[in-house]
Amino acid sequence: MTPRVTGAVARRVLQQLRRDPRTIALIIGVPCLLEFLLQQLFGRNSTVFQHVGAPLLGLFPFVTMFLVTSITMLRERMTGTLERLMTMPLAKVDLLAGYGIAFALLAVVQATVVSLLAFGLLGLEVAGPQWVVVALAVANAVLGCALGLFVSAFAQTEFQAVQFMPAVVFPQFLLCGLFVARDEMATWLRWISAALPLTYAYDALARAAADMLDARFALDVAIVCGCIVLALVLGAATLRRRTA
Repeated sequence: MTPRVTGAVARRVLQQLRRDPRTIALIIGVPCLLEFLLQQLFGRNSTVFQHVGAPLLGLFPFVTMFLVTSITMLRERMTGTLERLMTMPLAKVDLLAGYGIAFALLAVVQATVVSLLAFGLLGLEVAGPQWVVVALAVANAVLGCALGLFVSAFAQTEFQAVQFMPAVVFPQFLLCGLFVARDEMATWLRWISAALPLTYAYDALARAAADMLDARFALDVAIVCGCIVLALVLGAATLRRRTA
């Protein structure tokens, strides 16, 4: 990987995003809206909001970044931009890393804005350090970005890219432990849950909110980071110098 080339790809993606204010509004505004609706639904001092508010603070960015990234990369493939880039002297890792860095920077802005809203105006409280929750929200957004880059290779249209939401994201939400504790799930569901990255992302957020920064928390973070790297590697493997 060449840092100069990777930086050039990242700058190109950021410039492209800057010319698309609707995408920026989606990335930053939707998680804020969802967190606000959650607080209004259960109440500012509700134990439900205080219990799930912090985990969802990190899970909402995962969803939006997955959707935006998968569609953005699909557009690059469909318009031939990706093919032209692949004819240049740059490695596949440079291309994927450039996209990852660009969306990671956007994820920092996203997580910061959502956190300021949740911990400030909405009155969300956590026992653990708030900065850890924010850092995990950024990591989850990057995870969504990496998975979006990977699954975009399997879509032929933007509609198909959107369809990956119920196929890839929603099962992870249901099985991560947010709605039902994993210990209470059927055995076969626990096995599936153990193979899903969002399970460890949720567990890390829940432990950070409860100030349980123990060895299990470190393991959760390590697995999430490993899944990010794996998704980027698999995404690079789907890139071809020539497209159909």
